[in-house]
Parts: sequence; C-alpha cells; structure tokens
Amino acid sequence: MLKKMCCTAILGAFAWSASAADITVSAAASLTNAFKELSQSFEAAHPGDKVLLNFAASDALVQQIAKGAPVDVFASADQDAMDKAEAQHLLVQGSRKNFASNSVVLIVPAARTLPIKSLADLKSPAVAKITMGNPAGVPIGRYAKEALEKAGLWTAVEPKLVFGASVRQSLDYVARGEVDAGFVYVTDAGAQKDKVKVVLPVPSATPVTYPIAAIRSAPNSAGANQFLAYVHSAAGQATLAKYGFGKP
Repeated sequence: MLKKMCCTAILGAFAWSASAADITVSAAASLTNAFKELSQSFEAAHPGDKVLLNFAASDALVQQIAKGAPVDVFASADQDAMDKAEAQHLLVQGSRKNFASNSVVLIVPAARTLPIKSLADLKSPAVAKITMGNPAGVPIGRYAKEALEKAGLWTAVEPKLVFGASVRQSLDYVARGEVDAGFVYVTDAGAQKDKVKVVLPVPSATPVTYPIAAIRSAPNSAGANQFLAYVHSAAGQATLAKYGFGKP
C-alpha cells in the first residue's frame, strides 16, 4: 500500500559469497538493465571473472559501503551521492569519472489520459498522486524537486507526492496505475514502454550525469580497475547507449 511519507531506508545488511575473481558493483537502480548486459559482455571479454551486481538508490549504496559492504565499484546517478562517498574517503583517489548522462521525464500510465501539457498541470485536481524519489536520499527526487522549485510549483505539488525508495519503485507505481504521474529518467520509461508513456521532458538545472569510481576498501582492486576501463570503453559505452544513456 502506498504511503505519502518518506520510506527511504538503508538496505539491510547483505552478504555476498565472492571469490577472488569476483567484482562487486553497487550501482544506481536506473542502471539495472544496462549494467546487467554490460556485465555479461565484460565477463565474456574476461573469462574467469564474475560481476556481482547490487542495485539501489545511490545514497543507500553509499551508506552500505560506509558500513563495510564488500564493494569494488560504485556507480551513482548523481554527483551529490558520489560527493558523499568522496567526503567519507571511500573512493580510490583519481578513479572518479563521469561515464554517462540521462534526462528527467514525467510519465503517466499508458492506458490513462490526463490533461498534462506542462508541469503547471500537476496542480490540477485530476492529478491526485505523483511519485518521485525522496530528495533526501534518491537522485531522481533531487532532480525533480529542483525542477519543481524552479517552476515555482514545489509547494503546490508536495502534498500529492508519493515517495519511492528508488527510481525503479516510482516507475513501478506508475506502471501499475497506483499513481497518476511520476518523475523518472527517460531510460526508465524505456524499460516499461508498454505500461507507461512520457508526457513531458523535465528541464534539469543540474545536468544528469553519472559518475563511477573504485572503492578504496575494494576486495578486488584489480578487477575494479578492469571493470572501470570496460565501462569507459567503446563496447561499454555502446551498451549504455543501447539503453538510452547519453555520453558523459
């Protein structure tokens, strides 16, 4: 059941059975589809290596790493989350680099017709529930709040908000028709294009860029460096482009 209150929480303690050749990658939820394929192609290019993927909201991943999660690589959906990791000295110095870009869109359930032609239309009584990530811990929420504040709409829209723990949870809310509209990345909309439709591009004052870095306490630092190189390679960039991500 949906709740209007923030439900962002650190993912509970988790354990991985990792061998010396395993590379553990914690990545923003919006990277799920792209990184699953990218990891498979990486493994094909590096026989014997295995990539273990952990997806969640970027801030939650930072908190996991800070608490000792055995992570080799961290990929964030915004600079703010990566800044938090850097401020806690969790990153290998010099390894941080942008690897992709994205854009924010407003989506509605595919079968629903709503009078939304601008962000101002979100004030309409016909739009009762709107989902976005919680700005306190989810990058898409920060991007969306910034856009609404710039448009002078935050105060009017805030009472209608249903916060998702990640952008993928917000996407699911819209896909299931549990809300009237939602803020997601254009890449997420593409992952559920049979169930949601884009009604508006949402201008973002802050560019939607994705940084990636090696973790200082990485159990497999050599593997981390190999994975980073692959993400930045032509093959890695082609996979990201296939799923709608732009160049960094």
